[in-house]
Amino acid sequence: MSFGAPLVLLGLLALPALALLYLGEQRRLARARAAFLRPALTASVLPRRPGARRHAAPIVLAAGLALVIAAAARPRHHVRVPVKAATVMLANDVSDSMAARDVSPSRLGAAQKAAIAFTHRVPATIAIGSLDFARRPALLQAPSRDHALARAAVASLKIGGGGTAIGEGILTGLSAIATAPRIDHHEPPGAIILLSDGTLNVGVSPQSAAATARRRHVRIFTIAVGTAAGTIRGRVHGKEATIPVPVDPSELAQIAAISGGRFYRAPDAARAGAIYALLARRLGFRTVTRGLAWLFAAAGLALVLIAGGLSLTWFGELG
Repeated sequence: MSFGAPLVLLGLLALPALALLYLGEQRRLARARAAFLRPALTASVLPRRPGARRHAAPIVLAAGLALVIAAAARPRHHVRVPVKAATVMLANDVSDSMAARDVSPSRLGAAQKAAIAFTHRVPATIAIGSLDFARRPALLQAPSRDHALARAAVASLKIGGGGTAIGEGILTGLSAIATAPRIDHHEPPGAIILLSDGTLNVGVSPQSAAATARRRHVRIFTIAVGTAAGTIRGRVHGKEATIPVPVDPSELAQIAAISGGRFYRAPDAARAGAIYALLARRLGFRTVTRGLAWLFAAAGLALVLIAGGLSLTWFGELG
């Protein structure tokens, strides 16, 4: 919780001063009674003494005044609510290097598990689509609010051969996002979550594609999955061999920066899952501020009225 006008809370400092004045007045009245009444006559003159009850109304009144002062400071709290509408494309690299097992069970396997978890975490107001890319991109599922379709598309991902057409994958994602229906005559916000382990080696420039995404107000969140120790089995000069496939995050970082998104590293499956969970919160929900002044004011005025009622009921006077 926060306050729109926190300096108003300085008014609460007046309450301890009023409490001291009240205690001083109570002591003065006690001395006055002692001066005019002998102890032996007190029971007959004041047979029904209020005792501690006499302090109840002032305490309730002070609490009510504190709430009224707090209401004047404009209290507010921040809550996260689902976005009204948005489109997210899941773009996954399926080139040969994604078969590397430096990330368990494999780079692609970890990506699939994390992306599927993402579809369970975002609200139903988010339309999710899926595409993959190796030498060429392929749209697997157009954006839909039926998240089961996106899960099925991600689960079907398979290693697709050589080549990493990141730029063309981005353009395919942008085309899919452009098909999303308008909400209140406005195009809903769009984002691409692009997971890969390397740099472009075929197709159009990813930097150029990222610039296009920025012009269309589509942010690209890139994830570099894998480590420097990744290897795959393949044929070199006709012979079976172990081929190093170290992750190269430089181009992915550039893509995110150009588009206005953010770049992440996923050296293991746990980190990949955490990144997708973070993106589910970031893309699926927004923070809104709600005022609480009316609630504080209502509670404060209610306590003031209760204090007045107690005083009238017990002592026949206000204050």
